[in-house]
Amino acid sequence: MAKKKNIQQTETAIDNVDATLSRAEQFIENNLKQVLIGLGAVIAIVLGYWGYGEYIVAPLEDEAQHAIFPAQRAAQNDSLRLAVEGNINQMGFVEVADEYSSTKAGNLANYYAGMCYLQMGEFEKAIEHLDKFSSNDGVLNVQAVAGIGDAFHELNQPEEALDYYTKAANLDGNDFSTPVVLKKAAQTAEMLSKWSTALKMYKRLQKEYPDAQESREIEKFISYCEQKENA
Repeated sequence: MAKKKNIQQTETAIDNVDATLSRAEQFIENNLKQVLIGLGAVIAIVLGYWGYGEYIVAPLEDEAQHAIFPAQRAAQNDSLRLAVEGNINQMGFVEVADEYSSTKAGNLANYYAGMCYLQMGEFEKAIEHLDKFSSNDGVLNVQAVAGIGDAFHELNQPEEALDYYTKAANLDGNDFSTPVVLKKAAQTAEMLSKWSTALKMYKRLQKEYPDAQESREIEKFISYCEQKENA
């Protein structure tokens, strides 16, 4: 009797599965057009994304890399004006940044242009281009933001300079750029008589980068700021 009952349960389960499959098949049959349209849309998106990267982004990036090379070479030879502005034979960093703004090379061109303008004493232009630059590279990121601070410092705007030095110091740290930025921030804070801020920067420099050149005689600066803060 139990055996017969088990057989009936099994048959019932099979019938339920068959019914479920039938409903699924019926749904597909009734909505085949919509299913195919949806599937086609997904395939089109995937292929479109792949095609965009393969046939548009990659060639454009390659073209931008070739375009920026003469400007980089000019900058290495200290021909800063040529590097930034270019001439009839080659593109400068500014033109590369504008023409290839969607590429990595175009983004990097803003960094180079900003740094060149900074060296040439054209500080507003330096700020404009460095502000457009963004990168996951810790060293370049710190240098770009600190470069904006340098430009504001040269424009006799120490408050803005301190803001950017502080921002640069709080980016992903590195032994090359961050100690320099911390000292600039501390010195600018001293200029503004912001002794607690200067003290904070000096102490961080001493703690995090004790072997950096900027940490030499750091105790003297810390002691001076402590005296000023407690005066």
